[in-house]
Order: sequence, then structure tokens, then C-alpha cells
Amino acid sequence: MATLSEQAVALIRRSQLRLTKQRQSLIDILASSPEHYLEVTYVDQLMRQQYPGVSHNTIYRNLEEFQTAGIVEITQRSHGKAVKLSCDQEAHEHHHHFICQECGRVTEIHMKPFDLEFYQAQLPGAEITGHEFELYGRCADCVKKHE
Repeated sequence: MATLSEQAVALIRRSQLRLTKQRQSLIDILASSPEHYLEVTYVDQLMRQQYPGVSHNTIYRNLEEFQTAGIVEITQRSHGKAVKLSCDQEAHEHHHHFICQECGRVTEIHMKPFDLEFYQAQLPGAEITGHEFELYGRCADCVKKHE
């Protein structure tokens, strides 16, 4: 089975994006923490250490292109955006997460079918375009550490 980095490269090529050194470095940074969301500002900082001349806009644009290609998931946190490599096309369908607030590990969770009509009925005249659902707490490993 291909590594996440190899899957990301395949998706880049399938999306007809050029695989530049910078994009490869971006993939490598994200692949170093496959089970964690990384703050976009942190990713930006690491990229600018490797490529001092690269602009913030270039990094953010690449992340958005990666999201469109199904290479990454980007989520909004209270303190900014975070990104996670997510190249498994079978799991790329809409899903939800449990996020450990101690170690940051992200685990995909499965929910009962989402009843959009229930929420739409509460918002007459509005158009719902999406949703996010995440559970927070401590993972089993972190709970064991504190026992």
C-alpha cells in the first residue's frame, strides 16, 4: 500500500497540478504528523524556514488547491485554521472527528445519518451549505497516562 506522501503525489498528478519542490515539502511537513491537525500558521512557518522567499499567499493557495484535490482537510479552529493530510479517497467522503485535547491525535468517527431537513426546518428561508462536527476530549492513551 502506498504511503500518504505517495498518495498525495498521485492526487497532485491526477489533479493536473505541478509537483514542485515546494509542494513536495508541504506534503512532507503534513505527512510527518498524519494523525494530527497542524495549525496553518505553523505549516507556514516551517515552509518559510525552508523557502525564505515564498509568500504566505503561495502557501495558503497551495493548501486550498490541495483541499480541492482531496489531499488535505482544512478546519477552522477558534485560534485559526488547521490542516491535516487526508489522501485516502475511500475515506474522503464527509466524515467527523474526535480530537484529543491533550496529544492532538485525530480519530475519524462515524455518525448516524445527518438529518439536514431537521435543521433546515429551523431556519426558514436560509440555505445550509455545510456543517462541521467534532468531538473533543482525551484519547484512551492520554487517559491511561493520568491513571
